Amino acid sequence: MPDKAKQQVVPHFTFGINQVFDAAFHSGWLTFPGHYLIYAFTGAFQLEVDRIRWLLPPQRAAWVAAHVPLRLSAERPGTTSSVLFAESAIPPPAFACRVFAISALAREMLSYAVRWGPERDDQDATADTFFRALAIVCTELAASPDVFWLPCAQSPELRQAFDYTLAHLSDKPAFAEVARAVHVSERTLARRCVRETGMIWSQFAHRARMLRAMELLAAPDINIIEVADAVGFSSVSGFHHAFRAFTGETPSIYRKRSQPK
Repeated sequence: MPDKAKQQVVPHFTFGINQVFDAAFHSGWLTFPGHYLIYAFTGAFQLEVDRIRWLLPPQRAAWVAAHVPLRLSAERPGTTSSVLFAESAIPPPAFACRVFAISALAREMLSYAVRWGPERDDQDATADTFFRALAIVCTELAASPDVFWLPCAQSPELRQAFDYTLAHLSDKPAFAEVARAVHVSERTLARRCVRETGMIWSQFAHRARMLRAMELLAAPDINIIEVADAVGFSSVSGFHHAFRAFTGETPSIYRKRSQPK
């Protein structure tokens, strides 16, 4: 958890907001006094909460409880719709952070929510009723969380190893190469990986490749062959098989569903 996070001052009532990011975006560490619900309409965002880095691809939402430090970033343009729930407006979420798939109903409600922005009448009973209904819908959806996340390292050595792995996904580096690059023995690095993340390095590397592929597939200017090459697959068929096993759908179907309607 970060030592310092900028406290965001928001009104005492719930409101929605639509944001367009035309370039790379990095928020730094933030906390909100209300419960923060963010939905990725287009593009792919990364959300870091409590030593876990979540991928927030199109058609996914994240819900972060009040006062929980978060960091949001994106390497490419994208658009989001968010709702800041006043802390007293709804029951507190039973989690610090949850990423989940959005239903057609929730998607339309999130699109509609932005009509009540930060300047709305705080005595608008219709808005309050609508936001409570949205919270109920999203609470049900959040009961089935996504698994599109990566652990964050705690020690400097493992952090360097993860950074090296992420920077060389197209090369598909071997574990021995990563250990040499960060000047740590393979045995020590393997122990730290399991102790700090609960997974072995090859699991981290595979998840990282799949999550990077999901980010790239959300961009309309990269074809599937280029995506496969960018995450270290020598054949498109091998990439299709791995991607489908991880996400439950083929790269082409995922890309089609991820594009703006």
